[in-house]
Amino acid sequence: MEPRASCVEWAVVGSDIGPLLLAATDEGLVSVVFHAHEKVRGKALEMLASRLGAELVAVPEPISGSSRLAEPVRQFAAYFAGTLRKFDLPLDWSLTSGFNRQVLRELNDNVPYGTVVGYGDLAARVGQPGAAQAVGAAMGSNPLPVVVACHRVVESDGGLGGFGGGLEIKRVLLALEGVLPQPLF
Repeated sequence: MEPRASCVEWAVVGSDIGPLLLAATDEGLVSVVFHAHEKVRGKALEMLASRLGAELVAVPEPISGSSRLAEPVRQFAAYFAGTLRKFDLPLDWSLTSGFNRQVLRELNDNVPYGTVVGYGDLAARVGQPGAAQAVGAAMGSNPLPVVVACHRVVESDGGLGGFGGGLEIKRVLLALEGVLPQPLF
């Protein structure tokens, strides 16, 4: 079992895809949650407290230099502005383990901005060529979406596949990265 975090700083920040809850431990960014309105935020914070055994500390102004969230907030803003192609943040992988962690690390390290990979191809990359559905489950449990870019994983026939934030958000992220055309309006 991994050591538990003593404190988790969190904040909700606006983005082109709606409010995101960002949370960080002293190890790094640990969680990104879509649709971070009050009800979703409450459930996400309960899960973080339970899984990490940590005190949760809201950061009202996360861009301040002393916050663990200052750099993640800056990089998210740059990503949505189209000026950042690769997040360069310390990541806390403690909310994932085993096969899921292996798949997410492969995705993070070897599927760059503006590219996509199939579920089956990603399974083969981690030595489990028949595990496309398990890769889908790993994407669904990704605690660090956008940063660990599960939106870049698609079906082998060209379909979008699923996405925890909803398919419209997946389309927006893929359009931002130039994989899909930008919406007309």
